[in-house]
Amino acid sequence: MTLDDDIDNLARIPLFSIFEPNALRMLALSAETRLLRAGDVLFRRGEISDGGYVLTVGSIELTAANDGHPQSKIVRPWTLIGETALLAPSTRPAGAIAQEPATVLKILRPLFHLILEQHPATAARVRDFFRCRLLDFIHDIGAEASATDSDVGRLR
Repeated sequence: MTLDDDIDNLARIPLFSIFEPNALRMLALSAETRLLRAGDVLFRRGEISDGGYVLTVGSIELTAANDGHPQSKIVRPWTLIGETALLAPSTRPAGAIAQEPATVLKILRPLFHLILEQHPATAARVRDFFRCRLLDFIHDIGAEASATDSDVGRLR
């Protein structure tokens, strides 16, 4: 795969689709490639994050235990794992294990911040992207709370 192919594929990811071409090129050139064997742990649930990963080859299972019932999801190439970890340190809400040989691009938080510093238009777009995500989240939580309130009202 060529650098241009990597850039085109990164641009399919919603967060990176808003990047200026030079910012996307910088990301593609600077991200660290990591090879995983089947069964290799990319990270464990509860670990402190240092950045995000883009799956480029293979598949990875994301597993989070919730109320004693394991929940998992298989992700495939050109998926961004750990989007919020690009912005700030956080604990990983899920573990990630390669289900087959896989390749990821590791994007360290300092690299992501450097790209935003050097590309102010991209930084503004990223700010707006996360602002919309946060507003959607708040709206969804409000809708869930309203549904719960009406369910409780029907029980009275």
